[in-house]
Parts: sequence; C-alpha cells; structure tokens
Amino acid sequence: MAPAPTTATISPAPVHPNRVRVLLPGQGDQPAAGARPGPVLYWMLRDQRLADNWALLHAATLAAASAAPLAVAFPLFPKPFLLSARRRQLGFLLRGLRRLAAHAADRRLPFFFLTGGPAEIPALLRRLGASALVADFSPLRPVRQALDAVVSDLRHDAAAAAGLTVYQVDAHNIVPVWAASPKLEYSARTFRGKMNKVLDEYLVEFPELPEVVPWDREQPEDIDWDVLIDTVCREAEDVPEIDWCEPGEAAAMEALLGGKDGFLVKRVKSYDTDRNYPTKPKALSGLSPYLHFGQISAQRCAIEAKKRRHLSPKSVDAFLEELIIRRELADNFCYYQPHYDTLAGAWDWARKTLQDHASDKREHIYTREQLESAKTADHLWNASQLEMVHHGKMHGFMRMYWAKKILEWTSGPEEALSIAIYLNDKYHIDGRDPSGYVGCMWSICGLHDQGWKERPIFGKIRYMNYAGCKRKFDADAYISYVKRLVTQSKKRKLDESLNSVVKYAKS
Repeated sequence: MAPAPTTATISPAPVHPNRVRVLLPGQGDQPAAGARPGPVLYWMLRDQRLADNWALLHAATLAAASAAPLAVAFPLFPKPFLLSARRRQLGFLLRGLRRLAAHAADRRLPFFFLTGGPAEIPALLRRLGASALVADFSPLRPVRQALDAVVSDLRHDAAAAAGLTVYQVDAHNIVPVWAASPKLEYSARTFRGKMNKVLDEYLVEFPELPEVVPWDREQPEDIDWDVLIDTVCREAEDVPEIDWCEPGEAAAMEALLGGKDGFLVKRVKSYDTDRNYPTKPKALSGLSPYLHFGQISAQRCAIEAKKRRHLSPKSVDAFLEELIIRRELADNFCYYQPHYDTLAGAWDWARKTLQDHASDKREHIYTREQLESAKTADHLWNASQLEMVHHGKMHGFMRMYWAKKILEWTSGPEEALSIAIYLNDKYHIDGRDPSGYVGCMWSICGLHDQGWKERPIFGKIRYMNYAGCKRKFDADAYISYVKRLVTQSKKRKLDESLNSVVKYAKS
C-alpha cells in the first residue's frame, strides 16, 4: 500500500504550504555538482489556465529557485474515462487548450500535449531528466487513479525517481480540500463554519509568475489543432457543441468582468432576487463551464466579487455562497466519499427510506430512452430535458425538479440515479463535475439535506412537483423559452451540416 501523501513542510513562497502535498519525496542520487538542474514539469489537467493558477505558480517557483527550466504537459485521457465525454465537452476543452497553447508559446513556455494520456507522463519525465512533477487536483476517481498509477510507476523505477519529487497542488478550490475539512461533511451548515474560519488565510491575491531560465530541452511536437479537434470530436458521440459560450481564459474573464455583458459588471445586481427563476436566465453568472474546465479561477471570481460587494451586498453574498461554500462542499463529498455517484454514497437514513419505498407504485415508468428523448407526460420536465440537450445547460432550479421526477418515474433509486448521472454527464457542458454528482445525489438521495414528511416513492427525501413550480414561476413562459432555444439549435445544426456538405464538395 502506497504511503499517504504529506503536506509539504517547506513550500516556496508565494504558495500556501497547506495547498501543497508531497506524493513522492525526492530520493536517490542528486545531480552532480555543476550539472544542469532537471526541469520542473507541471501536469495540467483540471485547471486549464496560465493565470491565477497555484499549481503553475508552485512549479514556476520551484524552477526559479533551482535555476531550472519549466514546461507544461496536458495528457488527454483515453477511453474509458472519455466514454462519458461527448463532442460538446471535448470540443470546448480542446478549443480552450488551443488558445492556452498559443498563450504559452508567446511566453516561451513549452506545452506538451500527450494524446496517449497520463501513461505518457513517466516516460516524458525520464526523457527530460526532470527534478519535479507538479500535478493539480481533482477528487474524481479516474483522475486520482491515473495520478496514483504515475506515482507508482515512478516509485518502482529507482532510476526515474532519483532526485525526483512529485507534488500535488489544489489550485481549483479556494481553500484546499484537505485543509477545509479532514472528513466528509454532513451539510453546508457544518461545512460553512469551518470554511469561514480559514477563508481569509487562503483568499488572497495571486502574485506574478516568477521568471525561469529559458527552455533548452526536448521540444514539444507541433500540434495540428484543426486535425486534432476534428479527429477527437468525430470519434466522440455526436452531441453538438454549444455556441453561447466561447472557450478560453480571455472569454472567461469577459464573462466575469466584460463591459458588454460581464456578470459582475452588468448583471450581478439581479442575482439575489432572480437567480432561482428559470424564466430569468440572464440573472445567472454563466461561469460554470469556465469553472468546470478551470479556464478561470474560482479564487479570481471571489476576489473580484468582494471588490464589488458595495454595488449589491445581498447578490454578491449569495454568489459567494454558491461559488465557495456549495461548490467546495461538492469537492469535499467526492474526495471523502468514494461512492459519490451511487446509492452507496447516500447517508444511512436516506438509503433506508429510499429502499423502504423502492417498490411503491409509480403512476408512470419511463425508460432511459424515453427520458432522453423528452417523451413524458410532463411538458415542464420535457422542456428542462430539451434545454439540456440543445443548450448544454439547464437552469439550477429545474435541475432539482428534473432529477426528482426521474426518481418518481423509474423502477427504483439505483436506476434513477444512474439515469440522472448519465444524462447530466452526456449533455451538460459542465458534466462529469463534483457539483453535478452532488446535485443528482441531493435531488435523489437527500445528500446535504434533511428528512422531510414521508410520502410514497420519495420516503423522507424532499419532494417537488409541477404545482409547486407553477406557484414559483411562469411555467408556460419557461416552456416557450425552451422551444425557441430548440428551434435555434436545430437551425444551427442544419446550417452546420449544409456547410460541411459544401466544404466536402469543394474539396
């Protein structure tokens, strides 16, 4: 069994030492006197940006301190991890990386794109004679398993591990997940108090990247991004890409602070009063794709929001609650609960009440195919499903109603959760994310919630119905809004198909 990672006892400023963990201590022979120091390699995965990135900062600081060069590597995960990633998510990821690679080239920072996945990392480290590997953090199983495999490979290769230290830096959360809490938290209430005690210690401004010596080692292979994007997207399941959200760091900052429609500049004032109304989508921040792909730092969003709190205190506070407490609570759950996407991950009371009512009679039973095609008797639910399919995003309030109806319309909680996660990961641009798994678990398994009045099917899980939605907002207006989205999406897809035919004919 591999030894547990340790928090770095010495962390070069400016990265907080509790943000850094040592996964593999340097061992064996050190470079001979006068030898060139081995380069530092940053394994980028979850945090796909050069700005406001604690992992990259740590790597650059290590490199500067030893006068070593610095490089970035991004391994594209192979199947089966990407079986759940579709053209919609892969296209967004790759187009964002294309911009990032160009930005890195401008800064003379080598960018190694590894199509063979994380298994290529040890070989690259060996070829480079690297002195350190810095990996960013994700609580999800496939990523943790890949990192464990790389560390295990290096640990069992004495020549490769000689003098090599492997670090992990949580650059995604404002408070590192292992520093926020040492255990699985029961609810936002228990988590919030712990976060508020340490938040000011971590919510600080980012420093500039230190200068490092020029790169003089193996050069990355040239990337034909057009061919790469076309190949990967063609092989992925054909869930069309979205057009309302441009990928990349610059687009992310524009969404946050842009003068035309930036959330904190133009729309934040309505967040407190309007964010829970599906008929008012402009009240939302629109930042979830950028946060999911790490194209913007949640810490940057929080810093800029706090600067503008005087403009609308209630709205900024509500935004910070979602951005910090709720989002980082999701990482806490997925980090400490290995069964974060099955009924086994629910609390005992919730699992018992769901099993007690698993055989209750349902008014409707729908197959996964019927649900995916929005073929139910509930027009409001159908609209929410179609919003997700054609827009790549579903309003947060509707996500709750959507998942709870799946529980009501399937043979039992296991099937309901499986279908909800499948659809969420397939169609949402921010699918395969801790917040998505927690959202499905909250709706179906009562996670981070409490027991309510017992009723058929749901047991003590919080109940939602169509009548309650109609009392909250104009359901017919929402349905009409989605119909317009679907019409626009189908027209866009037809135009893309015609353009492809014309392009092929000309070639």
